[in-house]
Amino acid sequence: MLFPRRARTLATIALAAAGALTLASCTFQPSGATDADDRPVVLTTFTVLSDIAENVAGEHLRVESITKVGAEIHGYEPTPGDIRRANDADLILDNGMGLEAWFAQFVADLDVPHVVVSDGIVPIDIREDAYSGMPNPHAWMSPLNVQVYVDNMVEAFAEVAPEHAAEFAANGAAYKQELQTVQDELVAALAVLPEHQRALVSCEGAFSYLARDAGLTEKYIWAVNAEQQATPRQIASVIEFVRANDVPAVFCESTVSDAPMRQVAEASGATLGDVLYVDSLSEPDGPVPSYLDLIRHDAEAIVAGLAGGER
Repeated sequence: MLFPRRARTLATIALAAAGALTLASCTFQPSGATDADDRPVVLTTFTVLSDIAENVAGEHLRVESITKVGAEIHGYEPTPGDIRRANDADLILDNGMGLEAWFAQFVADLDVPHVVVSDGIVPIDIREDAYSGMPNPHAWMSPLNVQVYVDNMVEAFAEVAPEHAAEFAANGAAYKQELQTVQDELVAALAVLPEHQRALVSCEGAFSYLARDAGLTEKYIWAVNAEQQATPRQIASVIEFVRANDVPAVFCESTVSDAPMRQVAEASGATLGDVLYVDSLSEPDGPVPSYLDLIRHDAEAIVAGLAGGER
């Protein structure tokens, strides 16, 4: 969800701040860190940003994520430990565009610089529901957009560790080449599909940027992650779209229930494709341990579902 649970989140942050004061005498020791590790700390809001940042930072910064693998980022509720980690950080990166509804209050009283990595990206507005007209925050689902993220990180990291600015620029340039390769592979794979099969039907409207850049028509059950179950009207609208366009396969994301999309598949005769990843990476031994793995996995799943499900 994009902006829900605001009141509860603000209360949680207040409690977190109080807890942080109580625990101020405790020294936070990041996972995997040692007393000898004196590199500047970059803290990101979720795992996808951490992986991108690590590719830019190389060995010169210690990059960590506030949220863990599998976390639902939109409505996350910060903990006292998160406050302590943020106080110890040298830089905090957030996605912006309304993704982290909790973030403004989280950093309000922190004397730590933070950078919005989506700055410079032209947003695609949400077209329906209560969030109509607001920017779709899932800009990282486009490898082209992530090249802008990289440029913003290169600049921010050079401020934190100016002695390594040249390395950050070189790392960023190399990573952008990998991002472009992934983008080109996706477009080429989809180009062979018949026009009517180039439709991406998902649970959440998290693929607007990917769909735009890959030439796909997008349809989803809800615009952003929702606490409530999908409404009968939303499900019926997707079923009608799938039937009318003879869409071979439909998809759902790893951080939400696929039960509504299973109803769509059963009623329309479409195949339920492989799970897609958006808001979180997997564990290192899972299917999407890095951002590039995430994009490649989703692209392959979409192509396989649409091509393999031809009727």
